[in-house]
Amino acid sequence: MQIDQPRRTRVLLAALGALLVPLGALSACGAPAGPASSGAAGATTPDGRSAHGDAGTAGADTDAGAGAAAGPGARTGTGAYPDRIPGVGARMSRRIPVGSRQAVVVYGEGRNSPRATLVLYTRHGDAWRRADGWAAHNGRDGWTTDHRMGDERSPVGVFTLSDAGGALPDPGARLPYGQDGGAYAIPREWGPSRRHDFDYVIAIDYNRVRGTPPHDPRRPEGAAKGGGIWLHLDHGSGTSACVGVPRAAMRYLLRTLDPARHPVVVMGDKAELGA
Repeated sequence: MQIDQPRRTRVLLAALGALLVPLGALSACGAPAGPASSGAAGATTPDGRSAHGDAGTAGADTDAGAGAAAGPGARTGTGAYPDRIPGVGARMSRRIPVGSRQAVVVYGEGRNSPRATLVLYTRHGDAWRRADGWAAHNGRDGWTTDHRMGDERSPVGVFTLSDAGGALPDPGARLPYGQDGGAYAIPREWGPSRRHDFDYVIAIDYNRVRGTPPHDPRRPEGAAKGGGIWLHLDHGSGTSACVGVPRAAMRYLLRTLDPARHPVVVMGDKAELGA
């Protein structure tokens, strides 16, 4: 049967598209590529506060999913990687970019638990060494590999750490830091126990635009995926999705995490981390 010229052109274009799409649709880790993470217009800031101001970006975990901290130096396939961080299995280890020399690991006690331990590791050659650790809290309902706004669970994954800020002046942070008493003000209805949650914060690059203040509200993957997920001061119990750590730990992390060392956070319940 003879095919007219316009139809022949459409057929050829469709066949070419079928060949090209799979090549461009994969990220460095082999998962569907997607915009990076944390922050969202019309959504909320950490722990359900109405978001005002700028946004943030970094990959969400969808395999958790598109979450591994993708970018320059990210691993491809199942290539060799340095000695593993204690308690972090092959799947998560492969998601840590080759260039990363600092990893904040949040070991959740259990899938439905808000209790966790946060440990900072630094890489020397191919070996990860423990620098310090603290008790912490994650989402009040635990962890999830498919975080949604309002689910009260922290997202499992590997995410870059790019930006910081808070209600208090810069304590000597190496990450870009912006003080903004208004943007990090605590709603009165939260009560006195949470008055200092946002004195210092470090944005976790989940569904946000990197290179912007932690309070930036944009959500590249849409508001339904949540955002505004931060490391912030602990108030002694679970959060809406953030990770709460003691004041001394936050000040230490701000003064230690170095953009030149490409810090990441590796976070999840112990079973997911060890897989």
